[in-house]
Amino acid sequence: MKEIDELILPDDVRYASDHEWAKPENDLTTIGISDYAQAQLGDIVFVELPQVGANFLKGEQFGTVESVKAVAELYMPVAGEVLFVNKELEESPELLNKAPYSEGWIIRVKASEPAELNALMNKEAYLDMLKGLS
Repeated sequence: MKEIDELILPDDVRYASDHEWAKPENDLTTIGISDYAQAQLGDIVFVELPQVGANFLKGEQFGTVESVKAVAELYMPVAGEVLFVNKELEESPELLNKAPYSEGWIIRVKASEPAELNALMNKEAYLDMLKGLS
Protein backbone atom coordinates (compact mmCIF):
# COMPACT_ATOMS: atom_id res chain seq x y z
CA MET A 1 0.00 0.00 0.00
CA LYS A 2 1.34 3.40 -0.97
CA GLU A 3 1.43 6.36 1.36
CA ILE A 4 -0.25 9.51 0.04
CA ASP A 5 3.09 11.25 -0.47
CA GLU A 6 4.26 8.32 -2.64
CA LEU A 7 1.38 8.58 -5.12
CA ILE A 8 1.98 9.63 -8.69
CA LEU A 9 -0.58 12.33 -9.52
CA PRO A 10 0.05 14.11 -12.84
CA ASP A 11 -0.85 17.79 -13.07
CA ASP A 12 -2.34 17.50 -16.57
CA VAL A 13 -5.28 15.24 -15.71
CA ARG A 14 -8.52 15.89 -13.83
CA TYR A 15 -9.72 13.56 -11.08
CA ALA A 16 -13.16 12.24 -10.12
CA SER A 17 -14.14 11.52 -6.52
CA ASP A 18 -14.42 7.80 -7.34
CA HIS A 19 -10.76 7.78 -8.48
CA GLU A 20 -11.03 7.85 -12.25
CA TRP A 21 -8.99 10.43 -14.15
CA ALA A 22 -9.73 12.24 -17.39
CA LYS A 23 -7.25 13.92 -19.72
CA PRO A 24 -8.59 16.01 -22.61
CA GLU A 25 -6.46 15.89 -25.77
CA ASN A 26 -7.85 17.62 -28.87
CA ASP A 27 -11.30 16.08 -29.49
CA LEU A 28 -10.72 13.04 -27.26
CA THR A 29 -10.73 12.53 -23.52
CA THR A 30 -8.62 9.65 -22.21
CA ILE A 31 -9.94 7.97 -19.04
CA GLY A 32 -8.25 5.66 -16.54
CA ILE A 33 -7.93 4.97 -12.83
CA SER A 34 -5.66 6.90 -10.49
CA ASP A 35 -2.50 5.64 -8.87
CA TYR A 36 -4.41 5.71 -5.58
CA ALA A 37 -7.13 3.43 -7.02
CA GLN A 38 -4.70 0.88 -8.40
CA ALA A 39 -2.74 0.86 -5.13
CA GLN A 40 -5.93 0.26 -3.14
CA LEU A 41 -6.99 -2.60 -5.43
CA GLY A 42 -3.65 -4.39 -5.42
CA ASP A 43 -2.70 -6.74 -8.26
CA ILE A 44 -5.22 -6.24 -11.08
CA VAL A 45 -6.09 -9.46 -12.90
CA PHE A 46 -9.02 -8.54 -15.18
CA VAL A 47 -10.60 -5.48 -16.79
CA GLU A 48 -14.10 -5.45 -18.27
CA LEU A 49 -14.12 -2.92 -21.13
CA PRO A 50 -17.16 -1.31 -22.78
CA GLN A 51 -17.98 -1.64 -26.47
CA VAL A 52 -16.66 0.94 -28.92
CA GLY A 53 -19.63 3.13 -29.87
CA ALA A 54 -21.30 2.87 -26.45
CA ASN A 55 -22.58 6.14 -24.98
CA PHE A 56 -22.51 6.89 -21.27
CA LEU A 57 -23.66 9.75 -19.08
CA LYS A 58 -21.38 11.23 -16.44
CA GLY A 59 -21.46 8.94 -13.40
CA GLU A 60 -22.67 5.85 -15.28
CA GLN A 61 -20.78 2.59 -14.86
CA PHE A 62 -18.78 1.72 -17.97
CA GLY A 63 -16.79 -1.31 -16.81
CA THR A 64 -15.13 -3.10 -13.92
CA VAL A 65 -11.63 -3.80 -12.66
CA GLU A 66 -10.96 -7.04 -10.79
CA SER A 67 -7.99 -7.52 -8.53
CA VAL A 68 -6.91 -10.34 -6.25
CA LYS A 69 -8.62 -8.39 -3.43
CA ALA A 70 -11.80 -6.91 -4.91
CA VAL A 71 -13.95 -5.95 -7.89
CA ALA A 72 -14.39 -2.23 -8.48
CA GLU A 73 -16.83 -0.51 -10.80
CA LEU A 74 -15.58 2.10 -13.24
CA TYR A 75 -17.66 5.28 -13.58
CA MET A 76 -17.60 7.88 -16.33
CA PRO A 77 -16.01 11.14 -15.19
CA VAL A 78 -17.57 12.85 -18.25
CA ALA A 79 -20.41 11.94 -20.59
CA GLY A 80 -19.43 10.71 -24.01
CA GLU A 81 -19.16 8.10 -26.72
CA VAL A 82 -16.46 5.44 -26.42
CA LEU A 83 -14.24 5.71 -29.52
CA PHE A 84 -11.32 3.54 -28.36
CA VAL A 85 -10.76 0.88 -25.71
CA ASN A 86 -7.32 -0.24 -24.54
CA LYS A 87 -7.29 -3.81 -25.85
CA GLU A 88 -3.84 -4.30 -24.28
CA LEU A 89 -5.60 -4.55 -20.91
CA GLU A 90 -7.32 -7.78 -21.98
CA GLU A 91 -3.95 -9.56 -22.16
CA SER A 92 -2.07 -7.40 -19.65
CA PRO A 93 -4.43 -5.99 -17.00
CA GLU A 94 -1.40 -5.36 -14.78
CA LEU A 95 -0.67 -2.30 -16.94
CA LEU A 96 -3.17 -0.54 -14.66
CA ASN A 97 -0.78 -1.20 -11.76
CA LYS A 98 2.43 -0.46 -13.63
CA ALA A 99 1.46 2.62 -15.65
CA PRO A 100 -2.03 3.91 -14.77
CA TYR A 101 -1.58 7.22 -16.63
CA SER A 102 0.16 5.97 -19.78
CA GLU A 103 -0.03 2.37 -21.06
CA GLY A 104 -2.78 1.65 -18.52
CA TRP A 105 -5.38 4.06 -19.95
CA ILE A 106 -8.80 2.38 -20.21
CA ILE A 107 -10.95 4.23 -22.77
CA ARG A 108 -10.91 7.27 -25.02
CA VAL A 109 -14.19 9.09 -25.52
CA LYS A 110 -15.60 11.99 -27.46
CA ALA A 111 -17.01 14.03 -24.59
CA SER A 112 -20.58 15.13 -25.25
CA GLU A 113 -20.40 17.75 -22.48
CA PRO A 114 -16.76 18.97 -22.42
CA ALA A 115 -17.64 21.50 -19.69
CA GLU A 116 -18.07 18.54 -17.30
CA LEU A 117 -14.26 18.37 -17.16
CA ASN A 118 -14.33 21.66 -15.25
CA ALA A 119 -16.25 19.97 -12.41
CA LEU A 120 -13.47 17.42 -11.88
CA MET A 121 -10.69 17.99 -9.37
CA ASN A 122 -7.21 19.20 -10.13
CA LYS A 123 -4.24 17.46 -8.50
CA GLU A 124 -4.32 19.63 -5.35
CA ALA A 125 -8.05 19.16 -4.74
CA TYR A 126 -7.77 15.39 -5.31
CA LEU A 127 -4.83 15.20 -2.92
CA ASP A 128 -6.84 17.09 -0.29
CA MET A 129 -9.71 14.63 -0.74
CA LEU A 130 -7.35 11.66 -0.34
CA LYS A 131 -5.88 13.14 2.84
CA GLY A 132 -9.40 13.33 4.21
CA LEU A 133 -9.89 9.62 3.53
CA SER A 134 -6.82 8.51 5.45
